[in-house]
Amino acid sequence: METKARELKKSICINVINEHSVLARISGLFSARGYNIESLTTAPIPNSNLSRITIVTQGSEVVIEQIIKQLHKLIPVMNVISSDNLLEMESVLVKIPIGERLADIETLCKAYNGKITNANDKYVIVMATDKPSAISHFITAIRVFNPKEIIRSGVVAMER
Repeated sequence: METKARELKKSICINVINEHSVLARISGLFSARGYNIESLTTAPIPNSNLSRITIVTQGSEVVIEQIIKQLHKLIPVMNVISSDNLLEMESVLVKIPIGERLADIETLCKAYNGKITNANDKYVIVMATDKPSAISHFITAIRVFNPKEIIRSGVVAMER
């Protein structure tokens, strides 16, 4: 009887030289091998010529190891971090019709390190920042307020 390898969800942090087409080369590595990118964030590292790319992917332990080895081989990659000791955070913006119960919305937001960040005559926009699993729970909970739009940021991670 064949047993399927256990799927892992893994965050991989990559510090790269900030130059043209780096992101295309890294995402190309994933697509060429049929690996899925669940989340991808990138931003320059202050006071350097480097950028930090955080990718959340899923696969067997062997597949994750192959991804990391392939990333190390790419020329603009300075280092790759895939520790089990990463602090992972994610943000979400949610647009909710103004007619909903603001006090209840605010209470829910506070439970997920969130707050109301903007309001106009039609909508309030709330933001929450927490662990990715908590953001998933927040999105499930906030649906009772009939959101018009939900935008997740993607995971950022740092080794503890």
